[in-house]
Amino acid sequence: MLVAVFWLSLSGLLYIYIGYPLVARFLAGSVQAKISKNDDYEPSVTILIAAYNEAEDIRATLENKLALDYPSDKIEVLVVSDESEDGTDDIVSEVAATAKVPVKLHRQVPRQGKTSGLNLLVPMAQGEIILFSDANSEWDPRALRCLVRNFADPDVGYVTGKMIYVNEDGSLIGDGCSAYMKYENWLRVQETGMGSVVGVDGGIDAMRAHLYHPLRSDQLPDFVQPLKVVEQGYRVIYEPDALLREHALADGGSEFSMRVRVGLRALWALKDMAHLMNPGRYGLFSLQMISHKLLRYLAFIPLITFSLAALFLVGKGGFYTFSVLGLIGLYGLAWAGRLNEERAQEMPFYVSIPYYFMLLNVASMKATLAFLRGEKKVIWTPRKG
Repeated sequence: MLVAVFWLSLSGLLYIYIGYPLVARFLAGSVQAKISKNDDYEPSVTILIAAYNEAEDIRATLENKLALDYPSDKIEVLVVSDESEDGTDDIVSEVAATAKVPVKLHRQVPRQGKTSGLNLLVPMAQGEIILFSDANSEWDPRALRCLVRNFADPDVGYVTGKMIYVNEDGSLIGDGCSAYMKYENWLRVQETGMGSVVGVDGGIDAMRAHLYHPLRSDQLPDFVQPLKVVEQGYRVIYEPDALLREHALADGGSEFSMRVRVGLRALWALKDMAHLMNPGRYGLFSLQMISHKLLRYLAFIPLITFSLAALFLVGKGGFYTFSVLGLIGLYGLAWAGRLNEERAQEMPFYVSIPYYFMLLNVASMKATLAFLRGEKKVIWTPRKG
């Protein structure tokens, strides 16, 4: 029995982190879902920004959007302030007064969260394409053009860009986080080749305005809205040339809290959109949903069962002993990363990556337990934790 648990758990982990990406790479080469891009395509656009107490960043974010390489008569910016109390509204109004493009502020009272804020803004949007930016997101000057050129293809309904973490203080959580994003972005390239991606960044996304579906306040827009687009028969793709620069969180505690919040809402989203995991109706995309999202969020289960089975089987020697030594190394490096992070000490990638790997899995476990208890997160909290 323990031998079966050992090998099934190991096989599950290998499939989640290595097997599925290899399958995706093979299928991308076989399917070769092309995109008819047009660099001259210039639809009208509306950039949506949800903000809660973002006085520190909102001016720079707005100035960044106003400096984008795009015709000023085809762009507008809408900001929803979720009952901010730190002067965010005043700063938006100051920028709007001198801006060359329309910048409009809408205040949401009482505070209802990001999803409700976006539901409020979308009906006011004049653009054919709506874009989503975080209140602290810095886009590359050509990011907007790179996103919208994909909508020249009538099959494309949603486009997500590429996040690059900028680490100002050299904290190691940034290194682990960066490695994880490189892995995710590579996988998005493969999934785009298959047809659609199942994960987006949220801070640099675009979609056809007529495809937007108002969501419940407890639903995660970065997760559910792209799935709604797939449900309507359109593609969700990744555009690696549309760059977003965002600062890595300064400490593991903030990153962990954010991952738990996102994980909890993502699990509820998977429950709401479970019909997309039906291979009979959604084919390859259902495989992607199960492999890339559901199994990834539950990867802590085979990690735990593999660790326990290996401990009980270590006396058999051979590969079982090797596995225990490997696990000791993994957990030891992750713990060393935690200690170094607490002391603000630098650490090499071979420490930060195990640390971030364990951070993600422990956060997923905590989110899953909260999901099983029926907990929900409605009020949006800025990513900086």
